[in-house]
Amino acid sequence: MEEKIFSVYVIRSINTAKIYVGMATDIQKRLNEHNAGKSKYTSSFIPWELIYIEQIGNSQECRKREKYFKSAAGKKFLHKKEIL
Repeated sequence: MEEKIFSVYVIRSINTAKIYVGMATDIQKRLNEHNAGKSKYTSSFIPWELIYIEQIGNSQECRKREKYFKSAAGKKFLHKKEIL
């Protein structure tokens, strides 16, 4: 059985500059879902653009990294990389 590769991603609302951090195995499909209004939280801020992807591997490690990016330290990391 093939093991899925998980990635953490950061998207930004083009209209409001709001940031959203998530994880998925198919980033393009997930971005399309965000832009189609299929996510309750992000539907108010359509359209979204992908600004950062980090391949992690397994879901547990990816969840940890996602949580990190939602923290103050993770946001600081993204600012240092000039992503935010």
